[in-house]
Amino acid sequence: AMEGPRGVRIREGDCAVLKRDEVFKAVPVLRHRKIVFEKQWFYLDNAIGHIYGTTFEVTSGGNLQPKREVEEVTTETKEAGTDNRNIVDDGKSQRLTHDDIKALKDKGIKGQEIVQQLIENSTTFRDKTEFAQDKYIKKKKKKYEAVITIVKPSTRILSTMYYAREPGKINHLRYDTLAQMLTLGNIHAGNKMIVMETCAGLVLGAVMERMGGYGSIIQMYPGGEPVRAATICFGFPKPFFDNLYEFPLSKVDSLLSGTFSAETVPSEPEDNALAEEESNGLNDKKEISLQETEEESAAEVAMEISRAQEQEAMDINAEDVEFKVNRGKENKENVREKQRKQWERRKKLIETAALLREKNADGVIVASKFHPTPLLLTLLEFVAPSRPFVVYCQYREPLLECYTKLRERGGVINLKLSETWLRNYQVLPDRSHPKLTMSGGGGYLLSGITVVLDKDKADSTNLETLNMEEPSSKRCKVEELHC
Repeated sequence: AMEGPRGVRIREGDCAVLKRDEVFKAVPVLRHRKIVFEKQWFYLDNAIGHIYGTTFEVTSGGNLQPKREVEEVTTETKEAGTDNRNIVDDGKSQRLTHDDIKALKDKGIKGQEIVQQLIENSTTFRDKTEFAQDKYIKKKKKKYEAVITIVKPSTRILSTMYYAREPGKINHLRYDTLAQMLTLGNIHAGNKMIVMETCAGLVLGAVMERMGGYGSIIQMYPGGEPVRAATICFGFPKPFFDNLYEFPLSKVDSLLSGTFSAETVPSEPEDNALAEEESNGLNDKKEISLQETEEESAAEVAMEISRAQEQEAMDINAEDVEFKVNRGKENKENVREKQRKQWERRKKLIETAALLREKNADGVIVASKFHPTPLLLTLLEFVAPSRPFVVYCQYREPLLECYTKLRERGGVINLKLSETWLRNYQVLPDRSHPKLTMSGGGGYLLSGITVVLDKDKADSTNLETLNMEEPSSKRCKVEELHC
């Protein structure tokens, strides 16, 4: 019953994205859990079973009700002034006081009616121009009509959300730059891709979405365990993860030199991941204000889903009368479970090493906080010739250095360093114009294509090109000068 006649339905345990105007927030769909979004609080219980993309109204008690399509009030009958020059913003133009509005709300009067009352009690509304009136209505609707749309996560939505909410977590990778990366990297179903990113798993998720579960992805990761908070938000089906492999960066050198063994890999990823989170300052104890609860990161969303599932399991256990008797058995099973997980992890790691050793990957995508040069030069070893690679960096200088190094080394063609420029437009009748706030920079991309690098030839051609660069007459003059 997941597929409705028109689309996918919202299910419990999903990760959904709340949208209001241009603001997005990823939340887990759980029953009886209060959600705060854009100064509104509500429960998602009633949304379960509806189709993604449905718009809901927040009613009393924080319940969501699907919004019925209401005919827009036509502005034909409105009186409008010719200009706004005589309107003074002295705060006295609204006859309704704060308490009056609160009383209206307490009576349970809908947002739309409150807006109507505000219009009627505004002394300056009639003198405003038609555009100013529209703007006024829009502003008041935003404040008093609690309308929320629930949408299905996708690369576009999640990258927009991250860029607006927590750009630092994704190294300020703007959504248009991410789109360029997917295109330049020729990401499609059936690829064998190497992805190295420290963007909370957003780039990985984008590649997985593009590949649609076909092909294989090897994620190279620093530290004890890969971070995939954003990847979980996509809500991919389980089979997508069967073709996702991971390999620690610390083991790449030993793999290339042939001394790699799976035994030396840290067997307890949990501790490392925790230590890393603490160093990122995620565990700072701080007072949580309303603003901060809104700033909940997607990482917490992912943890919340798994925590809720654990809690459910715990509740069931707690009801058990023979709880204490079973404890000993449980401990044994836990140890066995741990060992099984360790063994599986090791098995998958050996498979990943074998995949990398084939050195026939269809491309590399790098988007990390580390210097791109050593990373890329190492990862290109695993890529087949005539394949694309793309490197993202927030700054230009590291990529310039990388560009120079690649030119010296050879084995690549079509090297390009690019920056995309993005401008948003407001499109409305008679008042379309570029938005006043424009993003300063979306970072830089270095892209190119691998070719066969013949080591012996490369050395001799380098010498030849050096000699050929200077015409003979010039060389003679230089020699004379040295005398």
